[in-house]
Amino acid sequence: MRVFASAVSAAFFVVASSAGAQQLAPSPTLDAIKARGHIECGVHLGLPGFSFANDKGEWTGLDVDYCKSLAAAVLGDATKVKFTPTSVQQRWAVLQSGQVDLLSRNTTITFSRNATLGVNFQGINFYEGQTFVVRTKAKVAAVKDLADATICVAAGSTEEKMAADWFRERNLKVTIINFQKNDDAISAYDQGRCDAYTAGIGALAGQRIKFKNPEEHQILSEIISNDPQGPVTRWGDERWQLIVRWVLNGTIAAEALGVTSKNVDEMKAKSANSEVRRLLGVEGKFGEMMGISNDWMFNAIKQVGNYGESYERTVGMGSPLKLPRGANQLWTKGGLLFTPPFQ
Repeated sequence: MRVFASAVSAAFFVVASSAGAQQLAPSPTLDAIKARGHIECGVHLGLPGFSFANDKGEWTGLDVDYCKSLAAAVLGDATKVKFTPTSVQQRWAVLQSGQVDLLSRNTTITFSRNATLGVNFQGINFYEGQTFVVRTKAKVAAVKDLADATICVAAGSTEEKMAADWFRERNLKVTIINFQKNDDAISAYDQGRCDAYTAGIGALAGQRIKFKNPEEHQILSEIISNDPQGPVTRWGDERWQLIVRWVLNGTIAAEALGVTSKNVDEMKAKSANSEVRRLLGVEGKFGEMMGISNDWMFNAIKQVGNYGESYERTVGMGSPLKLPRGANQLWTKGGLLFTPPFQ
């Protein structure tokens, strides 16, 4: 019995040791990024608050900030990123072809996309919900009041299908007009060709700024869907997916742990909190596990900030959109935002 027990123990030790020593395969994407010296990030064609280029070609927004954080983590420099504008219809082909390393744009996480398009969603950076923008003078108080209305929407979007399903399930007749380009759908509504335009509430807040007379339009408060959004990668290349996922987690964890762009140097030097120390590369060698520098999240937070800082300046109260945090608040403050621990 003693011999058998020893053999079992030895076998268990070998298995455990092998599992503990297992390494992720090399990352073709990470290797290509390091060789070219920048990250290629697919973003929206132009959505204020999320990804928008000014007349100098300078990109800003919540999704843009994530790409900058990723560049700071991987290459040590938040400016080492190039942005490729993608339409609703183009985005998947642009990602699948390898033209971009990831998508960081308002793209809803769905089962069918994950299962059939060869893509993986690496977390949630914005909890979106679909609603409608209407003319204030129309006196529309609820979504059901849009019965018999004409609604503009981008073709191929989750909003197109959701709107059709919502009205059909309630036996309410509407006419949905889809447009290949999102900007064409918005323009058609602004010109009076439709009674309403539908998209996520965050997207609508960004688009309303571009209307001829923004004050003449209201965004309904009623939400007809739950549309979580986040960065997207191709199937395969687990090491790159790990990096994309944990940089997002790191920005959220930084806010939860009280680490900001202003105090990150002090926190790195003085914090006794083990999770903060691992996050900032003081201990644990978490960056090394992924094939990047151990100060990966220190660089991201120092150069771009934590999630809360990014939210406030891009879509929150410090921005023209002035969107309340709502579901995008930390779970400890009544929202849905959380991250697994850095252990």
